[in-house]
Amino acid sequence: MKLVRQRGRYMQEAVPAGEGAMAAILGLSPADVAEVCKKAAGGDVVSPANLNSPEQTVIAGDATAVKRAVEIASQAGAKRAVILAVSAPFHCSLLAPAQKRLEADLRAVKFSTPRFPIITNVDAEAITSGDEARESLLRQVTMPVRWLESVREMIEQGVNIFVEVGPGKVLSGLLRQIDRSVRCFNVEDASSLQATLDKITQARAEAPES
Repeated sequence: MKLVRQRGRYMQEAVPAGEGAMAAILGLSPADVAEVCKKAAGGDVVSPANLNSPEQTVIAGDATAVKRAVEIASQAGAKRAVILAVSAPFHCSLLAPAQKRLEADLRAVKFSTPRFPIITNVDAEAITSGDEARESLLRQVTMPVRWLESVREMIEQGVNIFVEVGPGKVLSGLLRQIDRSVRCFNVEDASSLQATLDKITQARAEAPES
């Protein structure tokens, strides 16, 4: 938790308030959004930050460049392109100062071997060692969140039940955009936890034997 707190503080302090921004682009493919960012950059920073689904990508960078990207995306046929109310331009190169500060903290902490493989959203691949976890957390500060690819990788590995932990159902909604054949449950309090456990038990009982 101390690392989480430090990470948040470093990211908040990396870019002065108002100089960075993020925007959600809906209705364009990730490749199209990447092209929009190239056109909008004009010497500034703007790049895909969250590859959420086939039709939803969040971008981040200098506020002026993000605004240009929103305009270009709208002209290119995006269903929606809107600036997000966030405190910093997360997951882009502007956070390199935060990444450098966090590195010292991460190097000072021992990472144990995970009990289960972890699909990191920075590479969309499984890792199995503590050292890999540390490096992934470090690189993730300035690299995009490859959520779409991460989910597809899990499905390819045989995952067919997902559990979203935390308030709201944003990730569940994104999962439906990616693949409707899998099931997703949400846990945000004691009652939803019990309901999820019951549904998973039922789903396993109904699953055909392999």
